[in-house]
This record gives sequence, structure tokens and C-alpha cells, in this order.
Amino acid sequence: MYQISTFKIMSNSVVQHIANFLKEYQPFNYLSFEDLLSISNTVRVINLESDKILFQIDDVLHDSFYVVASGTINLSVFSDAEETLLNRCNPGDIFGLRPFFAKNNYKMTAKAREECIIYAIPIVTFKPFVAKNIDVLNFLLESFASNHKNTQNKDGSVNEAIDSIHFSENQSDMLYFQTLTYNKSPLIVKSNSAINEVAQLMTNNMLNNAVVVNGGYPIGIVTDSDFRSKIATGKLSITEPIDKIMAAPVITVNQNISVAEAQLIMLKHNVTHLCVTQEGTNKSEVKGVISEHDLVVAQANNPGILIKEINRADNAKSLKFVRDKLTEIIYSSMVKSIPLAHIHTIASEINLAISKRAVELAILDMGSPPTAFAWLCIGSQGRKEQLLLTNQSNMLVFEDVPANRYRDVKNYYLKLAKKATTTLEKVGYPLSSEGYVASNMLWCKSISDWKKQYSNWITTPGENIKDISTIFFDFEIAFGEQKVEDILVELIYKKAKNNMLFFDYLGNDALRKPPPFTFFKKFNVEEEGENKGKFDIKSRALEPLIDGARLLCLSMGIKGVNNTYLRYKQLALVDSKYSEVYLNCAKAFIKLSKIRTLDGLRNDTNGQFINLQKLNKLDKEKLKLALASIRELEEIIKDKFQLTQFS
Repeated sequence: MYQISTFKIMSNSVVQHIANFLKEYQPFNYLSFEDLLSISNTVRVINLESDKILFQIDDVLHDSFYVVASGTINLSVFSDAEETLLNRCNPGDIFGLRPFFAKNNYKMTAKAREECIIYAIPIVTFKPFVAKNIDVLNFLLESFASNHKNTQNKDGSVNEAIDSIHFSENQSDMLYFQTLTYNKSPLIVKSNSAINEVAQLMTNNMLNNAVVVNGGYPIGIVTDSDFRSKIATGKLSITEPIDKIMAAPVITVNQNISVAEAQLIMLKHNVTHLCVTQEGTNKSEVKGVISEHDLVVAQANNPGILIKEINRADNAKSLKFVRDKLTEIIYSSMVKSIPLAHIHTIASEINLAISKRAVELAILDMGSPPTAFAWLCIGSQGRKEQLLLTNQSNMLVFEDVPANRYRDVKNYYLKLAKKATTTLEKVGYPLSSEGYVASNMLWCKSISDWKKQYSNWITTPGENIKDISTIFFDFEIAFGEQKVEDILVELIYKKAKNNMLFFDYLGNDALRKPPPFTFFKKFNVEEEGENKGKFDIKSRALEPLIDGARLLCLSMGIKGVNNTYLRYKQLALVDSKYSEVYLNCAKAFIKLSKIRTLDGLRNDTNGQFINLQKLNKLDKEKLKLALASIRELEEIIKDKFQLTQFS
């Protein structure tokens, strides 16, 4: 199938050649040449023809990890039958690290973009060098996590390709790739077992949960909380079958799952228990149960715990306490060089949960809403990129009602939005300086009114520039009906298709951003005001990348990807002509975001204005390198849309 030619290294000269090659790249440059010779003596050389696969999703793990000696390897996953490029590995890059840190099968495919030579380094050979060198370990951790992401199937199920990392002061990074300690002798009961019988079994075995099976396969799980909420309240008789109170379907996972994998699955599905099965599916034998307590024991700062605290919060003060914890996690993770893409994932889930709870508290105060509605976070939170306590931007969409009810319904939602945005403001999210909040009557509308708004923005974008903000094209639902968000997405892409007037406007808007460099290639800093002498990293660096990614994805009909980093990754796959530029833009966005976030955290600001004097020489060079990709992106935009100047 793979047509791979492999041979074992025998010649001393070839061994020395490989050692010389490895010493030029991380993490091998942390090792002595003597160590590299020892490692190189065990290396297998693989000749991989163009378009051939080294390993693919669900393959059994190999006994080696890999280094590209020549050529290019594409790492990708499949979602909704479409291939998504995660990373491109060039000479010196390492990949295939999953056997180091996890036990379940590969979660991505490694395919040769061209004819390649690959060095296969046995795990058993390299592990001792990892154990005694923290620099090697840290590099492998970062590389492993940065090459993974989540993808979602059409049915909403998740392909867990990500191997997540969180940092806790009292634990080593390695913990997040170690397997969990969990109950491997779970209580298993049949679906027709009586509730009182199951309760007695749980008591006798001193367990707070039981897996419910039918035909030998898990169909649900019952916990102490189910007994409290459904039996103690008198809702059901204790002689009813257990499947009447079980939580279903049960979320199943593989054996030897890592702490991080379990943590994100619980977070995604909002559950407190996972069922471990032989094959990781609900059609295989039950092998154990992972509880939230197991994760609490494993790590101090579990984001799942923060979500629970958010759901229990009954005021802004409690929510602020959780948000402050998140800030600590973000800073600790960044100091430890945890990949920013992963930090974005966790932070966005918690930020959205805080917004959701703010809306729930408003509803509890005001009473049930008169219609179905959706609360959408827009801007950086809509793109899942908000790490700092920057401005809140949101919009509210409510179901259409008869004309005689419209005023009363809108007034309800304006009051609700006022309460929710005030709560979020107390948590630490300032109101949008441009007034882009749901408590503004302009941004609290019915579905029909929003459809008219988006239609006007798209079909006549130049008629009233002050009424359009591109951040309304980046949104993520925090509360309410998913169908409302879906309606807007479909409308936007339908109206935008082949609409060159709209793309002309967006293109020129992206190009209007102030340039990062002066004519003499110096940083373009603020000339007056309280930020005099500082560099505006938001307006001059990040926004051009954000605007460019949004424009290109809209023009190519790429749906379901709001995050700027992931947009560029997807563009690299869809528009291969400019793939290198897009991948450079993805890297630049991560670098620039990291600089801004660290500066904001250290100085307790929104990180928009950077004091260049406080950056060391290396950081300045990284900044310049990241900014270089903006010029290439601008040329692509000019060429693709043959822009006229909109003014």
C-alpha cells in the first residue's frame, strides 16, 4: 500500500552524515555529538515516493518518530469528507510523535508532497535522552501539540486529533500526555435493572456511578446526581428500570487516554464521566469509567472545573473570580511555551461559557424570553482568539413576531442585553468603544431585520461606510438557537458569492490599515498621545492578517472556520498556488498574537500598543519576520480582486 523503501544504516560514514544533519536542528542540537552518533546508528532511512502515505488516521502506532531529511511531508485530517491541512514538514522538521505521548492510534495522515527521504528514529532509543534533557522534552511537547487540532464530523461528533497541554505549577508538562488513573473495575448493570437494585449495588461497592449496558454494550451512565434529581424529588418510583434515569448516550473513549484528551472531551460534551471501552466506541466492551474527580486529582487547573464554577455562578463577582483564574492559566501556559492554538481553544470555551452564564442570569432575573433567540459573540471572541480582557462585542437575534408584538419583544431583549452586558462589564470585559453590543438597539434585531442588514452590507457596501463593521462577519453562538446562527451563515455566503463589489470593498478596507514599517524600514510607531513611541500591533499587524483571512475565506466559500490561524491553514489547502504565503501568515498570526498577549498580561493592558524598547533583539527580529508576510498577503489581495480604490 505505502510503497516505502527502507534500509538499515550500516556504514560509519552514513551514520556520521545523519549525526551531522541532526545536530543542525532542534531538539537534536541540545545533545552531544557522541549521543547523536549513538542515535544515528539505530536510524532507519525511508524513501517515500511522491503522494505516498507513511501513516494515516487510525493506523496502529509505529515504533519510531520521524525527521524529514529531504522533501516535504503534509500532515492532514479529514472532516466531512474534506481534507484539512494541519502542517507542512520540511527538512529538519520532526513529526509522528504520538507514540511518545499516547497509546491510541494515529489521529492524522502523513503524506509525501514530493519524493522524500525520512529518518525513522526508534522511540526506545531516544526516550533516555528525553528523560535527562528538559530542553528536548519541552521541544517535543510543543511540536506534538502544535501539529494537532480538533475536527468535527457532519453528525456533530468530534475527531479528537488534538493532544492538549495545560500547565500547573505543581506538575510537570509530561503529566498531560500520561495515561489517566481511573476505575478499571466499573459497576455494570443491565438497562432493565430496577433503580433501587442499582442504588444498593453502588452503595455496596462504594461507587457513585454505574454503566448501563444493553446487549453487552454501553448505552448510558447513572450517577449519584441522577438519584438526587430524579428519585429523591419523587419524580420516579424506585422500582422503575434504571434506563429511565440514566444519562444517554454515554461518551466513550479509548483505553490509555491521556489527561488532556479526557479533559477536552468532557469540556466539549459537558459531562462529568466518560466510559472507557475496548475500542473507544459504544459498540465494544466496557473497560472502565473516568470521572471528573480523576482529572481533578491529575491537575490543579482543569478548565472543566472552571466551566462548572461558571455554571454555578450567581453573580458577576463569581464569574470574575473564574476569569481571573483563566488569566493565570493563560500566562502560565505561555511562559511554558504551550502552543497558542491550544490556549485559544481552552480560553474560547471558558469565555463563551461566561457569556452564556451572563445571559442565563439575565433571564433568571427577567423571566422566560418571549421567543427563541440567539446571543452571538462577534469580533475576537467570535473568532475564538480572545485571551486578554479586551472589549466585549456581541449581537442578539430574535425570532420574527407579528408587527403588533415587535416593540414589546424588542424591548424585552434590549433590557435582557443590558443586564447581560453589564454583568460582562463587571467581569472585566469593557463595552465595545464602537457600541457593538447587543444592548444597542442597532444590534438587537429580529431574524428578518438582521437578514436585511447583512443584505445591505453585502450588496451596497459603499453607501454608508459608518454602518458596516467587518467584525459582524465573525460570530460564534454563546446562547440560544443554533438554527438562528445557521440562517445568517447561509445568507452571508449566498449573498457574497461572486459579489465583486463586496469583495472590492473588503479588500480595500483590509489594505487601508496603517503600514507596519516606514519608508526607511523602521517600525511605524505612534507620533503623539499617551502611546507616543509605541507600536500599534493590533492595527498595523494583526488586523491586516485577520481582515485578509476573512476576505479570502468569504470569497472562496470556506465555511465553518472563523479562527484566523485555522483560516490560513484551510486556505493553504484550498488555494495551493499561494499555500506558502498562507502558511507564513498562519505562523505570523501566532507569533504576533503571542507578543501582544504576553505584553498585555505583563502590563495589565489590552496589549494593543507595544513598547519596542522593552523587546530584546531576538523578539524584534521575530516581530519583523512576522510582519514581512503582510506585504505578500496584500499583493495576493490586489491580484485576486483587481482592486479599485474605494473611498
